[in-house]
Amino acid sequence: MADTRSTSLQARAIGTLWKALAGRRLGTLWRLSRLAGPLVHRFSRREREVTEINLAEVYPARSAAERRRLARESLTHSSATMLELGFAWMGAPERVEASILEVHGRELLDEARAEGRGVIVLAPHFGNWEVLNFWLSGHFPFTAMYEPPKITALDPVIRQGRERMGASLVPTNPRGVAALLKALKRCEAIGILPDQEPDWGSGVFAPFFDRPAYTATLLPKLVARTEARVVTGVARRIPGRGFELHFLAADERVYSPDEAESATGVNACVEAAIALDPAQYQWEYKRYRKVVEEQEGVPNHQAFRLY
Repeated sequence: MADTRSTSLQARAIGTLWKALAGRRLGTLWRLSRLAGPLVHRFSRREREVTEINLAEVYPARSAAERRRLARESLTHSSATMLELGFAWMGAPERVEASILEVHGRELLDEARAEGRGVIVLAPHFGNWEVLNFWLSGHFPFTAMYEPPKITALDPVIRQGRERMGASLVPTNPRGVAALLKALKRCEAIGILPDQEPDWGSGVFAPFFDRPAYTATLLPKLVARTEARVVTGVARRIPGRGFELHFLAADERVYSPDEAESATGVNACVEAAIALDPAQYQWEYKRYRKVVEEQEGVPNHQAFRLY
């Protein structure tokens, strides 16, 4: 009972904070992020270490000083994303829409729908993906998978925020996959997180910055059954001012029926998005948690892990 009460109070506090921040200017939120980011880097050992390990792995040619600077910048942008959640979920829709300063590559979405094809938007953890969801669901019939948060009392807040512009959220299970297929067959848009590590049995190893990363195989299954077009979509932050949306044509390998080849194309799409501004990627996620040696049953597979 005490744990439930504590969790409820925690959820209420977080929801109140998001609501309070929803009306703040983006310039104010960015200034707060510039204060929070260095504090996270200094005092949050887990976020700092995972970020720095990942950056050392993907940018080995950069100096240690450059990578430390990039780590601080990345954690500042991650802090900004957290502070902007209230804005994206609860801010006046006209304010959020006005914060989108430019949309690059919209024609990729429009052309696919004009051809009678659905669109699969690969949305990596870059910039503010909630602003991307806001725009997509306000301009297209849009369906995305949704997994309830660990703090269950926050579920209504998050769900309402993500659905308020018309998005349809479906569970991360076979029923949800069936809903995605139906949406694509109706020539609608769906969103997929391409850089989240799936459970064993739901992915293959494919290179991500030249290191094997366990990558979901949902995409080739959806493409094979719907002939949908694939694009990468991100909301790149223009600090203190707003966001620019970028829709990028997918690496052609994503259309391969071979799961490993398709997964390689998916990771290449994420790399292309990151190249827009590496500091805006969420490097604190343990993207390389699973290793090939673990899948192969190597007795000391723990020795091959980065974290």
